[in-house]
Amino acid sequence: MIWNNRTISLTISLLLFILPLSLMCENKSKTEQSSRLIPATTEHSNRLIHEKSPYLLQHADNPVDWYPWGEEAFQKALAEDKPIFLSIGYSTCHWCHVMEHESFEDPEVARLMNETFISIKVDREERPDIDNIYMTVCQMMTGSGGWPLTIIMTPDKKPFFAGTYIPKDDRFGRMGMLQLIPRVQELW
Repeated sequence: MIWNNRTISLTISLLLFILPLSLMCENKSKTEQSSRLIPATTEHSNRLIHEKSPYLLQHADNPVDWYPWGEEAFQKALAEDKPIFLSIGYSTCHWCHVMEHESFEDPEVARLMNETFISIKVDREERPDIDNIYMTVCQMMTGSGGWPLTIIMTPDKKPFFAGTYIPKDDRFGRMGMLQLIPRVQELW
């Protein structure tokens, strides 16, 4: 991987301000999750509405403008000069659902994400290859890993931030989404 000055500067700046969490997801019973497997189409439906993965479909009605993993998202990020916000999880992941409820369903967080990033959602059970690559990156950058896995990277797939669950607001001495996103905007 070739690191340019912009990538190095962003990585160092973000690592100084973020203490990634290493919380691992707990399994929830299928009964608790079954009511959320197939979303109803709403005015917020994003590109995930056309996917087959139960996990991606759970996020299809988030106000975040999610893309599935694919060239369309990376081309848009390049054309708009925006970083990629990659979120990897799975349908029975407790902390994935907590982060969805706290942040991805929140209109304020979604607005900031849509303005700042091209956001990509990946089901680790559907794409273990992608999960393996970025979990390794997270472990190398932070010394730990877990789900939901959060990676922020350049449009050419060079990560400069890695973490797991990120709360909506600062909590437990850690930066929240409402503080992280403006910081990325400022540095980008």
